[in-house]
Amino acid sequence: MVSIVKQFFNKYVTSSPDTPDRASDHSLQIATAALLIEMMRADSKTSDEERSTIATAIQSKFKLTEAETNALLKLAEDEIWESTGYYEFTSLINKGFTYEQKLKVIELLWEVAFADRELDKHEEYMVRKIADLIYVEHKDFIDTKLKVRDKKLIS
Repeated sequence: MVSIVKQFFNKYVTSSPDTPDRASDHSLQIATAALLIEMMRADSKTSDEERSTIATAIQSKFKLTEAETNALLKLAEDEIWESTGYYEFTSLINKGFTYEQKLKVIELLWEVAFADRELDKHEEYMVRKIADLIYVEHKDFIDTKLKVRDKKLIS
């Protein structure tokens, strides 16, 4: 698996001098993508809207091309199959993201949960669980939920 990850990043992501620790960036990208994919699967139904929301979110958040996004999502799916839970993903996020970046992850999770305009109890539980694991305060958990819900209802 490590060689597949290396191949992806050698092919699609170039290092820049202002980001010396690219490995942690790569791990964070995979961890974020994996959590979003898990959110899509939380209610046992996957929709085109959810898939599109995930791809758009990943592409926008990490400034990737469409090909890079597709490859990253494939890697994240492979990592999910090998993982034993959310801890390996949330621990990377705890180490590598600021509180504001963690809030963005929660917001992205809500966007996937509301993508089909239906919030399933399993989806809400999963966002709550991840918010707890990455130490997002309950008030911020609720605020991001309402922000995304209201945006989805208006559009």
